[in-house]
Amino acid sequence: MHRLLIAIILCLLAGCASIHTSHIETLSGEAMGMTWTVKFVRTRASPDLHELQNGIQQQLDAVDSQMSTWKTDSDLSRFNNADAGSWQTLPPELFGVLEKSLALARDTQGAYDPTVGPLVNLWGFGPGPKNRITPDADNLAAARRRVGWQKIELNSATKSARQPGGVWLDLSSIAPGFAIDQISRHLQGAGIENFLVEHGGELRAHGHRAGNKAWRVGIEQPDSDDTIAMIIVLNNQASGSSGDYRKFYELDGKRYSHHIDPRTGAPVTHALASVTVIADDCITADSNAAALSILGPDEGYAYASAQGIAALFLVRTDAGFKQIMTAEFETLLHSSSE
Repeated sequence: MHRLLIAIILCLLAGCASIHTSHIETLSGEAMGMTWTVKFVRTRASPDLHELQNGIQQQLDAVDSQMSTWKTDSDLSRFNNADAGSWQTLPPELFGVLEKSLALARDTQGAYDPTVGPLVNLWGFGPGPKNRITPDADNLAAARRRVGWQKIELNSATKSARQPGGVWLDLSSIAPGFAIDQISRHLQGAGIENFLVEHGGELRAHGHRAGNKAWRVGIEQPDSDDTIAMIIVLNNQASGSSGDYRKFYELDGKRYSHHIDPRTGAPVTHALASVTVIADDCITADSNAAALSILGPDEGYAYASAQGIAALFLVRTDAGFKQIMTAEFETLLHSSSE
């Protein structure tokens, strides 16, 4: 998913003029159909920039080669096209991401489901034809029969998964978060302790920016390109966001979001415009934000509160956007302002 919901606004915030920008290095590139940016505090011990750039790109390309639904030769595509009943050995990274996604599917009772791929494709949001028609009942029923996280069997000892036949995994709501965590591990392995990583709108911060100041980022207001709804501080934390206003289409006066509810087989119809989750790592923040975007403002808030998830919901109302936050998010917000 392209969820460019968090704008990095380091140099737009009040007081930013005091930052010694010469101490901040910025690297950027493209991967997985999205842009990435790394900002870090440079020290005398920092590695060569070209070497670091290549290392970051290699981490992202490795995730893409394993988990892309757009690359026909990826490990994920190999599984999706495997014969019914066959066991497919997966790279450890892909196996771990799939394992985590299935656990979240279980916890959300199928609201989040990595096997939702046939429905995503049917509604025109996958790598296949960009359909702009409402699926007929027969095609919808056929796609729904291929969906169900319980269909996937895993073998932890061999790092393999069984293709039951017709299952088409889509990990686009969790793989970008994992990729950011991989970059973070790479940076720390290279001796960099103060950095902010952004990829497709997901973020992970570690340490501080120049001047020993916390990394501050802004949550974008839905339906806007330059309005900030809220500023948050990330203290060795990650944030993931999911919204309905970047990827949708309108047909016969009706808006169709790319958020497909596996339980109904159709795009969600609730009023949630975006949700942001703060967590210790980005794979958790990214996937939880995706799950809450399906659950919606009411069911999602109840689930997030019960699970202790720090989440901010921006909900459309006739009077504008309403902010709803869990107690955990509110605690983080208040602690960062002290």
